[in-house]
Amino acid sequence: MREFDAVIFDLDGVICYTDEYHYQAWKTMADSIGVYFDREINNRLRGVSRMASLDIVLEKANGTFSQAEKKALAEQKNELYKTLLARMSPADLSDEVKDTLEELRRRGYRLAIGSSSKNAPFILRQIGLGDYFDAVSDGNNITRSKPDPEVFEKAAQMLCVAPGRCLVMEDAVSGAEAAHRGGMKAACVGDASRAGAGDYNLKSIKDVLEIL
Repeated sequence: MREFDAVIFDLDGVICYTDEYHYQAWKTMADSIGVYFDREINNRLRGVSRMASLDIVLEKANGTFSQAEKKALAEQKNELYKTLLARMSPADLSDEVKDTLEELRRRGYRLAIGSSSKNAPFILRQIGLGDYFDAVSDGNNITRSKPDPEVFEKAAQMLCVAPGRCLVMEDAVSGAEAAHRGGMKAACVGDASRAGAGDYNLKSIKDVLEIL
């Protein structure tokens, strides 16, 4: 009997890569209010909700911002980001990711997205996976961002699969922590893999096929 019935994927950094778009949008927003922002700060935003990310960006700001001002800044960043996302297409979905998803589906696994991004549905449509996954849990249906496990717990509920039967694929340490806090095992790539944050630390997404 196999250990897992479902695989829940983080979106950015696992299925596709929008880090550069996030960086450009945050950088433009920060520059507009005279706040220092660089790639090191940007890396701290991985797997973090938009408003929590804004709080990190504003750590370098002089003075404070009201909630209304913060909301406006977050919207400014998001509009810039969506403009950049519109450039995405099915060409941004690698053959490796596509083949891995198809093989997992062939093996009978339920597949879901667990992403803090409110733009997840738009990104999935842009790369040709709009209706592909059995469930999409994202920033539109959660109130707490990773490392809180809510996004993965809701994905498991949507799949009707027990948390312990779900494997989470993540590239962020906060995402791996969220999986563990939700009673799930984590297979990690990227930064999270290099940090040893997962139960399985992989070199690439296709390596998940060797553990399932």
